[in-house]
Amino acid sequence: MLSGLVIVDKPQGWTSHDVVGRMRRLAGTRKVGHAGTLDPMATGVLVLGINKATRLLTYIVGTSKTYTATIRLGETTITDDAEGEVSQARSAVEVSDEAIAQGVAALTGPIQQVPSSVSAIKVNGERSYARVRSGEEVKLAARPVTIHRFDIHSITRIDGGRVVDVDVTVECSSGTYIRALARDLGIALGVGGHLTALRRTQVGPYTIDQARTLEELAGQLEVLDMSLAARSLMPNRELSDQETTEISFGRRIAAGPGAGTPAAATAENPAAAFAPSGELVALLADTGSFAKPVLVFAPGTGTGTGTGTARASEEK
Repeated sequence: MLSGLVIVDKPQGWTSHDVVGRMRRLAGTRKVGHAGTLDPMATGVLVLGINKATRLLTYIVGTSKTYTATIRLGETTITDDAEGEVSQARSAVEVSDEAIAQGVAALTGPIQQVPSSVSAIKVNGERSYARVRSGEEVKLAARPVTIHRFDIHSITRIDGGRVVDVDVTVECSSGTYIRALARDLGIALGVGGHLTALRRTQVGPYTIDQARTLEELAGQLEVLDMSLAARSLMPNRELSDQETTEISFGRRIAAGPGAGTPAAATAENPAAAFAPSGELVALLADTGSFAKPVLVFAPGTGTGTGTGTARASEEK
């Protein structure tokens, strides 16, 4: 059974669910999931898991993300991005480059961010965007996020400076909304703002260089082997033959070298345990003097140690 990660370069206009549906046809399995939604307007890295590798997605969702984006100052939209109609326009001609830099600096580091009301966050069991579309006014609570990096690459003044396009790179914690950054920068500068372009270039250790378009994947389905995916995602632990046997049956073994320290493996941040062959056997958490399996991947499933590729099945 084919199992592994597929790093997709999501096309503009597709939902993440659309991409999952296409991958189910290409891989010939229903068991496909993704590690973090991208808005239809956005392009770039979307990490998919196939079959057994869907169990790794939980540990990818919470990793940091990196984006390139264009923020337009001088116009506010109802969705905080280019997909919504402009609700207010104010000339940005008086906004200086220095003020933009100061506004970006104020949004760097740990901040409290209010997500866009048309986000996929659930409110009483229903998506926020669905409530907004039905005419309801939705106010979401602020949540803590961290902007590790917010770099300005260029500032372009358009139509005599009426609007200003700011090209940026943002590296941020999971749960950050880049369109909310655009909105909040515009608010701070007094002219409004929204996002006009967004491309995700990295999710955890997986980069845009590894990503393939759906057209490329339709011709040659490139699947990142589970063992390689786990090695780059989390701390590693090499097991002996005896430890491999014990863990394969769900039994605990001696704790890892980091036990009792801040580097100890936990259920939320486990270590990837590998058999002497290099095969991914389990994810482990240290508890006292023992390590116990959080997840066990049955041996002999063909995860191996190499980079796997498989021919795509014909689309149905």
